[in-house]
Amino acid sequence: MEDDKYAKELDVAVRVVHMACALCQRVQEGLVSASTDQVKSKDDDSPVTIADWSVQATVSWILSEFFGSQNVSIIAEEDVQALSKADSVGLLQAVVNTVNECLAGAPKYGLKGPSETLSTSQILEAISQCNSVGGPKGRHWVLDPVDGTLGFVRGDQYAVALALIEDGRVVIGVLGCPNYPMKKELLNYHYQYHEAISKSSPPSPDIWERGCVMYARKDSGQAWMQPHIHGDKKFEWPNSAKLIRVSSIDDPALATSCEPVERANSNHSFTEGLAHSVGLRKKPMRVYSMVKYAAIARGDAELFMKFARTGYKEKIWDHAAGVVIVEEAGGVVTDAGGRPLDFSKGQYLEGLDRGIIVCSGATLHEKIVDAVYASWDSSSL
Repeated sequence: MEDDKYAKELDVAVRVVHMACALCQRVQEGLVSASTDQVKSKDDDSPVTIADWSVQATVSWILSEFFGSQNVSIIAEEDVQALSKADSVGLLQAVVNTVNECLAGAPKYGLKGPSETLSTSQILEAISQCNSVGGPKGRHWVLDPVDGTLGFVRGDQYAVALALIEDGRVVIGVLGCPNYPMKKELLNYHYQYHEAISKSSPPSPDIWERGCVMYARKDSGQAWMQPHIHGDKKFEWPNSAKLIRVSSIDDPALATSCEPVERANSNHSFTEGLAHSVGLRKKPMRVYSMVKYAAIARGDAELFMKFARTGYKEKIWDHAAGVVIVEEAGGVVTDAGGRPLDFSKGQYLEGLDRGIIVCSGATLHEKIVDAVYASWDSSSL
């Protein structure tokens, strides 16, 4: 890697996200192919799986091992409450097995795994260590182990998101998208369809290439994409990395917008009205998770707008990694008032002006912000 301030951090982050993606793929295949009790509900009724806890434990252990636990502060989505309950013994054992299997494969990714199998208490400790509350000072890793768990459970899109915040600024972002195809033309096909076709009549090796990891360092002016590591192949930097850039489309009539699949936390009606008023004509791309940021960074779409329902607070782990990747790929990310997102206030994006706007460029972004101001007073958000 090039010699820069965050070279080690970015190198380790990319490798551990590749590891986490492989872990998630193994778990997802089990969930999709069998009906299991590997899914729990959190207090807000959103699902959490053994992959969420296993990724969190794995990333926490690797970062602590590489940088020293005393130097690592991690803000992450999951806690160990549900996992520690008496009725979760089987679930906990599945997490322990999954984490140890993943860490045993660390050398494949150029990382050092544990010298012996981790105990249940060590794995619970690794998950529990992700208890930082963040803030304006110091370094904080931000992890969403499985962003878009509902998509994950349904065998669809999801992401593993890891970012590093220093003194309130996101300085590194890594986004693993295990089911996002390397080729844009395959976006309209469900990955299980790819696999079914591949098995019945094997095509050329890379035609159904699925899964990628995108990453960027703040102020580098570059964002990169690597293919997922398949089979017995070993990770070797730079792993066929390609530069990615946002789309050059700035005409709303030609732009493709991304929308959340789930309506629970988003005001789809306001977004749809805004899309109409600004002149968006193309059918929106409905995508689970931070894969929306990946789509814009790579030029597969031009716009993502999210206006939360009253009372919902945006969490930093749902945006941090995606924001820096889109910005370094040439895009613009602000709140609806045109201000940069503030990651210095802890676990939530405090002070957010109405919503979030992610655009492929400044011209389109300006049109959207103007339309928000024109439409806001007449809405019932």
